[in-house]
Amino acid sequence: MILVTVMYPSGAGTRFDMDYYLGKHMPLVSERWTAKGLHDYTIVNGIGTPDGGEPPFQVMALLRFASAEAFKAAAAEDGAEIFGDIPNFTDTQATVQLNDFAEPDKVGG
Repeated sequence: MILVTVMYPSGAGTRFDMDYYLGKHMPLVSERWTAKGLHDYTIVNGIGTPDGGEPPFQVMALLRFASAEAFKAAAAEDGAEIFGDIPNFTDTQATVQLNDFAEPDKVGG
């Protein structure tokens, strides 16, 4: 299992249509990728930094996928449609990162 993190930067003057994102984009992602290894996803809104500053990312999607290979295959097949939909809800460039889950006995030492 891996976690795919899709991070949308914040900043003055950026546009992000959360209604479109939640009502159209993420259902599209789920429809296309569930059969290809997407287990579930969580959407988080950046609200700030500990010192009261603006969050570096306004929205992050956390997608649990069966494997990196499953994500890469799904993105190769449906990426043009899914990533092509991004301008419909934001004018920022998303950063995508693949993450392993840390094993509890290996964290911190």
